[in-house]
Amino acid sequence: MTTDGYLRRHDLPRLLPVWPADLAGTGPEARRRIVALLKRALRAERQRGIAGHWTYDLARHSQLLTAYREERRALGLRDEKIKVKPRRAYRSRRVPSPIFLARSERARA
Repeated sequence: MTTDGYLRRHDLPRLLPVWPADLAGTGPEARRRIVALLKRALRAERQRGIAGHWTYDLARHSQLLTAYREERRALGLRDEKIKVKPRRAYRSRRVPSPIFLARSERARA
C-alpha cells in the first residue's frame, strides 16, 4: 500500500482487463506491460472526458492516473507531466464565396 491507497492486486483488476498471472509478475517487463495498458486506458478516458461523453467517470480517471504514477514509480521512472493543450475558440478561416458576396450586394441595393 502506498500513500495514495493504491493496492496493485485490488485496484488493477477493476481498472484493466488483466489476468492474475499479469498481476503476479513484479519484474520490469511485466510492469512495463501494465504501464502501457494504463497509458492507453488513460488516453481513452481523457478523450471521453474532453468529448463530454456520458460514460466518462472522473473517479475512474483519477484511479487510472494514481495507478499509472505508482507503476512508473515502481519501475524507477520519474513522473511525466501530462501536457494539456489549451483549447482555443473556433474561428472560421473560410473566405466568403463570390456568389455569397454578389447576393449580399444585391440585398443591400
